[in-house]
Amino acid sequence: MSYVTVPSVMAGPVLNFPVRRCSIDVVDDPDLAVRLAAFDFLTEAVAAHGEVLPRGILSAGFLHHDRRVPLVGPQGIFKPAVMRDMPLSITTAPRGPYDDDIRDDDRITYRYRGSNPDHHENRGLRRAMETETPLIYFYGLVPGQYFTAWPVYIVGDDRENLSFTVVHDAQHAIVDTTREPAAVAGRRAYVTGLTRRRLHQAGFRQRVIEAYRRMCGVCRLRHAELLDAAHILPDARGGAPVVTNGISLCKLHHAAFDQNILGIRPDLMIEINRRVLDEIDGPMLLHGLQGFHRSPLTVPRPRQLRPDAVLLEQRYEVFRAS
Repeated sequence: MSYVTVPSVMAGPVLNFPVRRCSIDVVDDPDLAVRLAAFDFLTEAVAAHGEVLPRGILSAGFLHHDRRVPLVGPQGIFKPAVMRDMPLSITTAPRGPYDDDIRDDDRITYRYRGSNPDHHENRGLRRAMETETPLIYFYGLVPGQYFTAWPVYIVGDDRENLSFTVVHDAQHAIVDTTREPAAVAGRRAYVTGLTRRRLHQAGFRQRVIEAYRRMCGVCRLRHAELLDAAHILPDARGGAPVVTNGISLCKLHHAAFDQNILGIRPDLMIEINRRVLDEIDGPMLLHGLQGFHRSPLTVPRPRQLRPDAVLLEQRYEVFRAS
């Protein structure tokens, strides 16, 4: 019996990522060589750029023995031409036609292609389930931006409801054709739960930053890689991951907001903590914080996406008490 260890990372905003030549080779299974090369490519992309990858990077893919290997295609179940047998990836499109979700039991429901269980793409996923072949999962957060998890495994096939069950594995997975032990099943359930929470966090960030036109609501900095989605009310206090509970802030102003150095009134005016206003500490303090005292917060154009005034009032009281 042969085992191959493959990396698992979850995927970030990418502006440019060059097509890369990969030298991995597995003589007995060329498809596995491509699969491992894809994991390697994603590992580098995510390490360089974070949790959410743009579709352009995924479509461009990488070179394997002088052949281009894209990671996504027009359909959700995707097998690049260089591979012979099973799919490489599955994709849930933002607001797509299929009702894919991560269930309360922290398992992913992935819908069949069409209504025919024996469609060749559905058969490919069934074959991946039978052989415990690892796949890549791309979950569309907003148009063109995909949260990425790998390796994922097909562990269930529901013909009646036209869907597969998918789980995400831990930091290293063993490619094997044997039945998975209970310990592996428990590990996968745990990691899939973490994937669910990270997916929700990544989705919140993308939706908030897009609503604010990819700029900081305080200083209008437009470098997306330096922007965060700040919760008005944090998770620990019941804050929901919705746009009206978020503000797009650069990392400086996010940290200042979290530490109650910067506050936002319900009328969307910015205040700086009095003790900081009275400090004298060079141009960064002057222009980075003090200069925004009693300036208006830049908010989304659609009113329904603007900060919730009730939530701002609750958070402002915390700021005042500090």
